[in-house]
Amino acid sequence: MNRTDQPVKHFSMLRGFHLADFFTLANAACGMGSIFLAMAYMASGSLQQFYLALALGPLALVFDVLDGRIARWRQAHSALGRELDSLADVVSFGVGPATLGFAAGMQGGWDVLVLVYFVCCGVSRLARFNVTAESLSAGSDKVAYFEGTPIPTSLLLTLVLAIAASQAALGDGLWGGVLALGPWELHPLVLMFALSGTAMISKTLRIPKL
Repeated sequence: MNRTDQPVKHFSMLRGFHLADFFTLANAACGMGSIFLAMAYMASGSLQQFYLALALGPLALVFDVLDGRIARWRQAHSALGRELDSLADVVSFGVGPATLGFAAGMQGGWDVLVLVYFVCCGVSRLARFNVTAESLSAGSDKVAYFEGTPIPTSLLLTLVLAIAASQAALGDGLWGGVLALGPWELHPLVLMFALSGTAMISKTLRIPKL
């Protein structure tokens, strides 16, 4: 391949993006910002960084809502946009909340397994949605309902962490304490991540899409 073809191909790829896709990327950027801030909090112990990490979750949701509205307004739906949306949601509403849970003190061996399970449920839920979206839309341009809870509902988990932070209930003071189970420790509060993940992959829960 001729080296001079590379800039042309990259430019063509950028031209393939729609306006809504840039809002989707902003969603992903918020998710990554939240992850970096959570790691910074673990290094510094600054609650300000933890709160900023929490705040980026709702901001990611704003971009997530806007990208869908803009795509419908401009009638610019695409397979690329759908895949971008899912990847961004995994970062912002899957990996982000799990990282915040870990930073908040859920660092036992069982905690980590639960957090990994939660992220895997989010990935599985989005993959299933992408595969079944066409049948669920019943011929319209919009899906009528979700099978399982949408992944942005994980913001409820970060809300709990925000309340815990405001009451100095992070780290060793995490609500519910800690249990020694076999070789590892479990913070009972992490079970809310297990419940959220299970609800996401449920096929019996049907949530109307507004």
